[in-house]
Amino acid sequence: MKTLLAFFRTGIVTAVAGLSVLSAPASAQVPEHEGEIEGVVRDAESGNPLAGALVSVVGTGTMAVTHGDGTFHLTGIAAGSYSLRVERLGYRSSTTEVAVGDESAVVVIAMITSPIALQGMVVTSTLSERGAAEALRPVSVMAGDELQRRMEGTIAATLASMPGMAVTSMGPTVSQPVVRGLSGDRVLVLEDGTRVGDASNSGTDHTTGLDPASARRIEVVRGPGALLYGGNALGGVINVIRDEIPSAVPHHVTGSATLQSQTVTGSFGGSATAVFPVAAQVPLRVEVATRTGGDLKTPVGTLFNTDGELWSGGAGSAYVADWGHLGASFRGYRNDYGIPGGFVGGHEDGVRIEMQRVASKFRAVVEKPAGFFRDIRVDATHTWYEHREIEPPDILGTLYVLQAASGDILGRHGRWGPFSAGALGARLSWENFEYGGGLYTPDTRRGRASLYFMEEVDLGSTQIEWGLRYDWTGADPLQDERDSAIGDIRDRGFHSLSGSLGVLYRAFSGLTLGASFVHAYRAPDINELYSEGPHLAAYSFEVGNPSLEGEIGRGLDVFLRFESDRLRGEVTGFYNDIRDYVYGEDTGRLSRVLLPIYQYRGNDALFSGFEATVDVDVGRGLALEVVASSVRGSLKDTERPLPLVPPLKGHTALKWERPTWFIRTEAEVAARQDRIGEFETPTDGYAVLNLSAGARLTLGGRLNVITVGLDNATDTEYRNHLSRVKEIMPEAGRGLSMTYRVVF
Repeated sequence: MKTLLAFFRTGIVTAVAGLSVLSAPASAQVPEHEGEIEGVVRDAESGNPLAGALVSVVGTGTMAVTHGDGTFHLTGIAAGSYSLRVERLGYRSSTTEVAVGDESAVVVIAMITSPIALQGMVVTSTLSERGAAEALRPVSVMAGDELQRRMEGTIAATLASMPGMAVTSMGPTVSQPVVRGLSGDRVLVLEDGTRVGDASNSGTDHTTGLDPASARRIEVVRGPGALLYGGNALGGVINVIRDEIPSAVPHHVTGSATLQSQTVTGSFGGSATAVFPVAAQVPLRVEVATRTGGDLKTPVGTLFNTDGELWSGGAGSAYVADWGHLGASFRGYRNDYGIPGGFVGGHEDGVRIEMQRVASKFRAVVEKPAGFFRDIRVDATHTWYEHREIEPPDILGTLYVLQAASGDILGRHGRWGPFSAGALGARLSWENFEYGGGLYTPDTRRGRASLYFMEEVDLGSTQIEWGLRYDWTGADPLQDERDSAIGDIRDRGFHSLSGSLGVLYRAFSGLTLGASFVHAYRAPDINELYSEGPHLAAYSFEVGNPSLEGEIGRGLDVFLRFESDRLRGEVTGFYNDIRDYVYGEDTGRLSRVLLPIYQYRGNDALFSGFEATVDVDVGRGLALEVVASSVRGSLKDTERPLPLVPPLKGHTALKWERPTWFIRTEAEVAARQDRIGEFETPTDGYAVLNLSAGARLTLGGRLNVITVGLDNATDTEYRNHLSRVKEIMPEAGRGLSMTYRVVF
């Protein structure tokens, strides 16, 4: 394993060094070819060419990165009119209308500097690609340089600064996202729109089985409105977009490579992604990523056994034709990390975890088929996942094995009668769960089937979206046991109907009002139904409940957005009423192996709160950014607080953003959390100072970005309320981080 990691590290360093010195291609030539767009991107004030700008044809998946002379070349575009969008950090995003015909379309795009990073395009939980300001639900996007600045070892930690987001963790190598106080199976994590397939929702020690290092962008949809993916996503949807199966052939090799290091964990890692034009109609995408790190250093000492090693790699290709594209991808992932000791019932030296995941994906997209639909997409996936928990000296304590297969079909239509757009889809999936070690949970098979549709009505300044989804879930334990210690272990079946209604009103230029109501359903997870036994890495003895009913959530979101050249802001209020909410309640008792017993129960619960974000261009490249989130979770009958609900938190940042460099100072703050569940302890509030600076240089015709950060600059001792290790150690101390990225 160490040899393999060394190989990956050497390959990434070599790729970065080689790609950064490649010479830029020649300037755009005289237009000769049909179905192409050529052009140049420049600074509007100085006229200088801009390297590293992302140019995309909205709604097609075709994109390119500008070279050192600012030129770009897009190919394989059918005749018609398109929106061409250009994005680059330090500049205001630009959208230009382009007509493609018998000859290449040639455009010159001048970009205006701006310290405000306006939200980009969104594809998650929408019927068509659109700007974030036009989405019918609260949504956040992290991409480009901003994604690289925030990049951490896990998806949850990377997204922690977003409104409505929090992190539950057991050290730097393992964390799970929390959206509006909800986590686990209620937050759906996707890769390019399909489910990941791991065991992250069955234990707080299980990190999400994907690496964010090679992501092109990450989209977060907050709230229970994602009927395109499943009614069970009561908290929201996180979509990690890599474009594993390319949908267009680039004119030249495109991609990026990144190197990262961090002193607080002694970590070093890197990733490289490239898309090659193998043939006129065949692109090939290849990626590799690796990371290794040591134990976490805190202001009061070292949190031992929190080191880890990770590697991930994949390849994807497609046949791209006038009618659409047909392709497949393959991905391998391995993550070995430690869980610290020091808890009641835990080993003094902690537990080691070994995760492996192998995934393959097939996708076919038919553009403009004959008949009713505008396009039809078919996805098929297969995932094999294994999770081992090793107790000292070398004993298999817990084993999870998951094998899953799924098939999805989605057809989208354009204008039809009163509807401006719509979609009809279906999904089938099969999962096989196997357990070993000290767990007595029975091996179980689970089948799922769903059918859904969504429609939009465009009334000019008002847009309405509504949809319905039917889901069936069947859980089949391989060994029924009527007199089990946890109850009657038997087959369970769940039927549900979910629906949503959203309204968006553009009051005047830049101001948008929106509201959405959702009735959603979630079937209990296998772990919640049948779990029985010690889960040593999570330091708990988990007891399932085979008689649990499905959760029924009714959610209301009301939001206001404003976007102009000098100001971007969004304020959202939400109310989420969940009947038969399932949670693991600490009983206050210890099992025979001295682990705290957590019993899964169902009770009516209520979550409410707000999210706010404001970004103001003060002038002369200065901008002020403020983000705040608050959620209150309680049992409805008794108004008793629910456990593991984050406090009021957010950050305030002053940033000086120029096209070639930036400086940022940020105060990360959280209030005291004393609304706590039974057997939970309160957590003091804190304020942590983070500093960062960077430069964007054009070298060898490529955009090179160097970022240096000083996290927790004052070495403040503070604790995350959702951390399972907060009783023995605080969060990370002062640490220096460095990132180098080249875009080509």
